[in-house]
Amino acid sequence: MGVNSNRVENFSDHDNDTDHPQAQTIIRVESLPLPQPQRGVHRVSMPPKRTTLQKLKQRLAEIFFPDDPLHRFKNQSWVRKFILGLQFLFPIFQWAPEYGLRPFRSDLVSGLTIASLAIPQGISYAKLANLPPIVGLYSSFVPPLIYSVLGSSRHLGVGPVSIASLVMGSMLTESVSSTQDPILYLKLAFTATFFAGLFQASLGLLRLGFVIDFLSKATLVGFMAGAAIIVSLQQLKGLLGIVHFTSKMQFVPVMSSVFKQRDEWSWQTVVLGISFLIFLLGTRHISMRRPKLFWVSAAAPLTSVIISTLIVYLLRSKAHGISTIGHLPKGLNPPSSNMLYLSEPYLALAVKTGLVTGILSLTEGIAVGRTFAALKNYQVDGNKEMMAIGMMNMAGSCSSCYVTTGSFSRSAVNYNAGAQTAVSNIVMATAVLVTLLFLMPLFYYTPNVILAAIIITAVIGLIDYQAAFRLWKVDKLDFVACLSSFFGVLFISVPLGLAIAVGISVFKILLHVTRPNTVVLGNIPGTQIYQSLTRYREALKVPSFLILAVEAPIYFANSTYLQERILRWVREEEEWIKENNGSALKCLILDMTAVTAIDTSGIDAIREIKKMLEKRSIKLVLTNPVATVMEKLHQSKTLEYLGLDGLYVTVGEAVSDISSQWKCHA
Repeated sequence: MGVNSNRVENFSDHDNDTDHPQAQTIIRVESLPLPQPQRGVHRVSMPPKRTTLQKLKQRLAEIFFPDDPLHRFKNQSWVRKFILGLQFLFPIFQWAPEYGLRPFRSDLVSGLTIASLAIPQGISYAKLANLPPIVGLYSSFVPPLIYSVLGSSRHLGVGPVSIASLVMGSMLTESVSSTQDPILYLKLAFTATFFAGLFQASLGLLRLGFVIDFLSKATLVGFMAGAAIIVSLQQLKGLLGIVHFTSKMQFVPVMSSVFKQRDEWSWQTVVLGISFLIFLLGTRHISMRRPKLFWVSAAAPLTSVIISTLIVYLLRSKAHGISTIGHLPKGLNPPSSNMLYLSEPYLALAVKTGLVTGILSLTEGIAVGRTFAALKNYQVDGNKEMMAIGMMNMAGSCSSCYVTTGSFSRSAVNYNAGAQTAVSNIVMATAVLVTLLFLMPLFYYTPNVILAAIIITAVIGLIDYQAAFRLWKVDKLDFVACLSSFFGVLFISVPLGLAIAVGISVFKILLHVTRPNTVVLGNIPGTQIYQSLTRYREALKVPSFLILAVEAPIYFANSTYLQERILRWVREEEEWIKENNGSALKCLILDMTAVTAIDTSGIDAIREIKKMLEKRSIKLVLTNPVATVMEKLHQSKTLEYLGLDGLYVTVGEAVSDISSQWKCHA
């Protein structure tokens, strides 16, 4: 019987191919009678010719503008473009023209509900950051108003959050005492907030949001759990009524301080604190078991503040051991732009604190916004969110506010209360305004222990042991990153614990890049499908062929490893053939389907592999290179080096065609 003789011919620019003027590989088929159905060999085409500027433009567009934000402006009149521009910069113009009474009713209820949570939380989180309680209320007034104009989320509840408050407090306290030098500490807090906002807005403006992606889910799970425990332990000061307490944020110093100051424990404070802690945890449990009763846990903090304040006021002559907030000034946010600390020696500390808190608050805010947007099937623009959060922090730093972002607890309450738009933030800010103007004297007898109980209840939800268990089951390296973050925060420090976890996440990325996966492929009988021999038991080796798939780009970072690993595959295959008396290895096929990019080091590695294989009388063949890889192989003249039959569209066609050639020469 005759055989199928297929030949690959390479045409240069001088050939008359009008489709692709540059050099390209064309595979022509000469058919002879076969004992099996004839299979054609297809052409491997070069990508369309583009200039360097066109390639750079497309690459930058993919990096910075994957969502093509200007597509809505195409083919529009100038008036329409102006309106779309306003809507793009200020999302409030998208929904405001259609806003009516019905959504306002929902937003009014939602706004008042989250205000009842925001007021005690604002006071509590400010104390967590070692700031005056009034600063927490200031931070719940100005930032929500700015976000309602610039933000793209309908459900994000804006205000101070526990993690950012903890990090700011721990980083600033390492160098400046909030009790010995309160004015300097306050200045540094406002300055750190300014730089946090500047950093966040810059990320949005330059569309560099991928920077925050280096905080992986595993890192955040461990970090938040460790921070939650540290926050809770810090609240033992208020829960036990201790006056002299360590300013350090590590597990050992905190616990040592607790037991060293046993003589300062106040039984009245302990009884009051544990009673309200049980009440708050109980309401939280009810709301978790029955989501329709979300308002129970939402109203619990304000209820606790009111009841505890009344108790302390009525027993003020007997409850001397219970410390209270004391005097809080009435009035709107005073300007603080003149308090920004922009000189040495503490400028570097403020910048570093701003960057760390900025990244953490940005990550939390965007994650929360996207979570609730997914539940209501709408999109949140990440870059707009960065701009909005950044602008509200920059403005907040000039109006006596510290770092704010989207709070998960407020947003959950906002969502469950039926919020329709960002007007709920305006309603909340209005309620805080009324509090600032008229209700501040009522907080004079509010016990500090109730603020500690509120904080403990809030941060307990950050300990997600189920997520940690899933990490263990799915990815052990992610679990290591999670544990490193957790123990780093618990025993070293909050910023260093976070840095260790980020380092492990980056190491994981480098590990995947520098040690990519390679697998041996086999043929599934009766098909032209080639799959991993280890995954598919029915897949069989093809005699005289070693078929490998490289599952990563080939860069300078992994080219040497891939070269060594591929040659090891060849050596192991030859040893297996020798032990099993198989057919001699004649051809190595590299499936390039998953090789999305290649650089000069990768090209040199392929050339070196071919040179080494030729010494063993083994042919090297590449299959299915993507357009960018194909282009670089052509420009480096590697296609010519591989030879006329060194490139195929699929593994199946390569095996069929090369086998036919061997039969012809047999």
